[in-house]
Amino acid sequence: QVQLVESGGGLVQAGGSLRLSCAASGSIFSIDAMGWYRQAPGKQRELVVSISSGSSTNYADSVKGRFTISRDNAKNTVYLQMKSLKPDDTAIYYCNVRGYSDSGRARFNSWGQGTQVTVSS
Repeated sequence: QVQLVESGGGLVQAGGSLRLSCAASGSIFSIDAMGWYRQAPGKQRELVVSISSGSSTNYADSVKGRFTISRDNAKNTVYLQMKSLKPDDTAIYYCNVRGYSDSGRARFNSWGQGTQVTVSS
């Protein structure tokens, strides 16, 4: 079983910055993709950005140039640096990590508990 612990959300004024972290732990054999999703009130969860094991990234158009994803493979941790935040970025942010556990015998697809990001105008 693989657990994810997120941190770093909070309240910030428009134009400000926040950094989210998500650490994976448990029976991890290898990690493929890591990513961040968000869900605003009344809306569906959407992909913000993902990063592959080879560090290829896929950003939502709405965050390109403002958000940066990075990963520390030694720590099984993924980060999301958010700059120039807008009120429309207000949402619960969830990290997602996929890979293999149990010495490579099983796939896992784990979600963090979510962290609230609120951007005031």
